[in-house]
Amino acid sequence: MANGYTVSDLVAEFLDKCGAETAFGIVSVHNIPMLDAVSRSNRTHFVPTRGELGAAHMADGYARASGTLGVLISSTGPGAANTVGGLVEARTASAPILHITGQNPAALADRGMGLVHDIPDQPGLMAASGKAAYRIRAGSEAFAVMKRAVEDALTFQKGPVTVEIPIDVQLEEITRPSGLDVYALPKVEPVHPTGQEMDHLVDLVLEARRPMLWLGRGAAAAGNAARVLLDQGFGMVTSWAGHGVVSDDHPRNLGALNGLGVRVIEDFYQTVDLMIVAGSRLRGHETGNFSTPLPRKLVQIDIDPAADGRTYPNTGFIRGDAALVLAALAERIQDRIRIEDAFPEEVARLKSEARAAFRATLGPYGSFAEELRAAMPEDAIWARDVTLNNSTWGHKLMPLHDHSTNIYPMGAGIGQGLCMGIGAAMAPGGRKTVAMTGDGGFYMHLAELWTAVQENLDLTILVMNDGGYGVIRHIQDKAADGRRGFDVIEGPDLEIVADAARVPFWRVRSAAEFGETVRQAIATTGVALVEVDILSVGDFPPYFPYGPKA
Repeated sequence: MANGYTVSDLVAEFLDKCGAETAFGIVSVHNIPMLDAVSRSNRTHFVPTRGELGAAHMADGYARASGTLGVLISSTGPGAANTVGGLVEARTASAPILHITGQNPAALADRGMGLVHDIPDQPGLMAASGKAAYRIRAGSEAFAVMKRAVEDALTFQKGPVTVEIPIDVQLEEITRPSGLDVYALPKVEPVHPTGQEMDHLVDLVLEARRPMLWLGRGAAAAGNAARVLLDQGFGMVTSWAGHGVVSDDHPRNLGALNGLGVRVIEDFYQTVDLMIVAGSRLRGHETGNFSTPLPRKLVQIDIDPAADGRTYPNTGFIRGDAALVLAALAERIQDRIRIEDAFPEEVARLKSEARAAFRATLGPYGSFAEELRAAMPEDAIWARDVTLNNSTWGHKLMPLHDHSTNIYPMGAGIGQGLCMGIGAAMAPGGRKTVAMTGDGGFYMHLAELWTAVQENLDLTILVMNDGGYGVIRHIQDKAADGRRGFDVIEGPDLEIVADAARVPFWRVRSAAEFGETVRQAIATTGVALVEVDILSVGDFPPYFPYGPKA
């Protein structure tokens, strides 16, 4: 007998078994049974957002900051379609999300009968946007499908997975699966390299005198091994997404000052006799569409066999878990590697010179990274949108000490950073979160400010306001011979917005005011809003490739 236990009850209990403390979304006609069950179970906190797209980005930010599964619950049809941009970004970043959406009654779905929220091939839309999509067609298969979806989300290659549950199936009474009592999240076994691959890597390293690491997001767990290699004399740089794998405090870690447009680092790469790339795609976005010259001798470590030579040619490829491979390498070369005597100090000096050279290109904004970092707790989350400020000092000069604090849209979509910051601020631990966005991006999700207020988050929002799309202006200056159009956007007075949301507000009108202002704002517990008036502070200099190299 089912005893009144429904598929919706299963969903609520399953989320609890997954350790899902928080879920994001909007209540609607085709998910009410599930959200009612979540409410009655009182185990997963549901965050009612102002839009499904914002909810998707919040689930993504939560997953990245927590290192766990993000959960998104939407309605069907237009509600599910609204999540697409967030799912695409999560897929780009390999962020694991379980997206649960509703559907019309199973017998009527996909028949074009004009029902409420009826769209053709919703699973196809979701599958194209994320990693996979499944429809639960009967209560008897609900537990198995949910388990499959979570396994897909959490295993290589991680990403968002959608489960569609028709409204009649949500209400279907079932026998509670006994497997719930013993269910645990799938354990992901690391990929081990072959002995021959490790032997080849060791031989290459022992031949090198000036070796360097390039670590990406796929090496997020490799921080300890990377530090050992740094202490043995390696230099290191990261992708933007890999920033924070090793603390920027280490003198031979260049962080995300990875060379694109920074001439001294690009030149330095040519003196490196071995670069080991671990867990990074060497993305076109960070290499000027692969124009940045990298060392001739380059070895890749990745769990994805398709990464072998996909962007840059290599002299060796090792399929394996980055943390495991680098730890084994560090152990095998200990007391055997012969680093050029001057190389460690040369890397440390390069770091200082490159930071100073890049900072000098930023005009009045050159001190912002240092001043903001000084105002933030060491473990604070650094979330940001795609802005002029983030694409320059936000990536390259902002010191990070933990990879989980590094939250930004890898696909470079506008407007995503604020919501990702809200989701990150919801992650267990309650860390202070600083979210930086431009005015254009902020307006796209302005209503989600009230989501942050409703959840009483410890979130400082920086709006870098230049009265429009600043980066587009720089692109138009180069690509359209300086003809600017459609780049100016009207927006509300942000002081009035802050007053309406009942959050404290500061406005920065000069570079000299920035440090003290953000110190006051970040010292405030709760949601706080800071507007940096770029039109008053001064024009933001165009950056490479729209301006000169540093």
